[in-house]
Amino acid sequence: MLLMIPELLHEAQLQKIHQVLDGAEFVDGKLSAGLAAARVKHNQELAAENKRKELLVRILMSSLGHHPTFRFGALPHRVADPIIARYQPGMTYGAHIDDPIMGASGPRFRTDLSLTVFLNPPEDYDGGELSIRTSFGERAVKLAAGHAVLYPSSSLHGVAPVTRGERLVALTWIQSYVRDPAQRELLYELNQAREHLLREAPEAEHTACVDRSYNNLVRMWAEL
Repeated sequence: MLLMIPELLHEAQLQKIHQVLDGAEFVDGKLSAGLAAARVKHNQELAAENKRKELLVRILMSSLGHHPTFRFGALPHRVADPIIARYQPGMTYGAHIDDPIMGASGPRFRTDLSLTVFLNPPEDYDGGELSIRTSFGERAVKLAAGHAVLYPSSSLHGVAPVTRGERLVALTWIQSYVRDPAQRELLYELNQAREHLLREAPEAEHTACVDRSYNNLVRMWAEL
C-alpha cells in the first residue's frame, strides 16, 4: 500500500525545522548506507549534532504520533529516529530497497515501512521525484512541503536527479505491529469504515460488529 499523508507538518513546524537547519552541517549520505545502497546513493545527510537533532526528532515524532493516517496506516511498533537528507543539483539516489534490519547503534528492528516527509515545496527544485515501483507500475511522488508518503521498505525505489534548487526531506523507517502488508491494508480500509460508522451511527448494532471485528483482527495479527 502506497499511502499519502497530507499535512503531517503544519507551517509553523516547517518554519521551525528550517530555522534549526539553518547553518547546519551536512555530510556524505554514503556514510549511513549499506554496501549495496552506497553504490547508488549520492546525497547529503544532516551531521549528528545532538541538540539540533534532538529538537528535529521531537518535532517529527510528535507529528507522527498525533496523525491518524500514519497511526492507522502504519500501526507502528517501533519508529526510527528520522534522518534529514539534502539533494542539490546533480545528486540522486538510484533504485534500491531499504535494509531489512536497522538499529546498529540501538535496539534492532525490522523495517516494514519507509516514510518520506517533504520539507520544502516542489517549486523549489526541478527533478528529485521519489520513484516507487508498485504492482501497478512505477509511481513518481513529489509532494507539497509538510506532506508525506508511506510505502513498503521492500519496494524498489529511488530519487531522480535534482537539476535545479535543493530537495530537503526527512526519512524514517517503521516496524509495524502487523508484519503482513495485505493485512495492514485490510485493517486500514476497515478502520476507515469503522470510524465513519462510529461518527454517523455510534449506537447501531452493525457499528458494534465492525468495531469488534477490527479490534479482534488487530489482536489476531499483531506481533509484540
